[in-house]
Amino acid sequence: MVIVFGSINLDLVCRVAHFPASGETTAGSSFSMFPGGKGANQALAAARAGASVRLFGAVGRDVFAARATALLVPGGVDIAGVASVDTPTGCATILVDDHGENCIVVVAGANADADPLAVPDAALTSKTVLVLQQEVDAAANMALIARARRAGTRIMLNAAPAHPVSLDLLRMIDILVVNESEAAALAGPLGWAAMPRDFALNATAAAPNIAVVVTLGAAGALWVDAAKALRVEAPDVDVVDTTGAGDAFVGTLAAAIDGVANRVDALRRAVAAGSLACTVHGAQPALPDRTAIDALLPMVTVIAK
Repeated sequence: MVIVFGSINLDLVCRVAHFPASGETTAGSSFSMFPGGKGANQALAAARAGASVRLFGAVGRDVFAARATALLVPGGVDIAGVASVDTPTGCATILVDDHGENCIVVVAGANADADPLAVPDAALTSKTVLVLQQEVDAAANMALIARARRAGTRIMLNAAPAHPVSLDLLRMIDILVVNESEAAALAGPLGWAAMPRDFALNATAAAPNIAVVVTLGAAGALWVDAAKALRVEAPDVDVVDTTGAGDAFVGTLAAAIDGVANRVDALRRAVAAGSLACTVHGAQPALPDRTAIDALLPMVTVIAK
């Protein structure tokens, strides 16, 4: 079982030739609305990758709520733990340029009201994987992590967006997932080197029980733990939109770990899913299913470090 505690948003996506500079108005070529939020995206990614998934979070009592959750139940995600609150549903404004790169502004809305106590003790066991991100209140995350640690739950934190994390928190989790810019942002306050491999080595030295996974975009991903470091190269794909790639990676990684895959196989599956997500517009519509991931796996290669 994968338990996801995190954000649920409606994504407002504009296609542009290039990102506007300060003070510049740029004409967009299209506009779309997609369900999103890192919590919802990662829950759906894990479900499509084959895991049994429960999502806990909050949406508003507004017209955006139904749109934001529209793909979850059909995708196999249990949303009984998603609360309705008076604060408006979270919203993300996303610009995607002609190279498929994106920049994003997120308004937390109801996500700030996500309640860690909504996750029952019965869901936090040694047989579950708890997945968290940083689009909900940091204190809520910390409270849930503390409960999960006491219960022996495997804990995965995707430290995105890149808010600072304490060494105490890192010592409580099992897997930290970041991209290159997030690794650099976390490294500064901790006094660590910012380069991905150096950051990961610093983290595992300070928190010996943690595994650090750094996504490297088109270059794949790096896994470092106390025993070993390895890198997986991503296959060549036609990139149209990278919005859902990171969440596809995290959700699929969680599903693989829940399925007791070893670290090599788990990392390969996550890289395959992240690569496939770049080939479709939108976040949740781009999340691949298990069949597609399996089909791409032969193209995903491992480099031992």
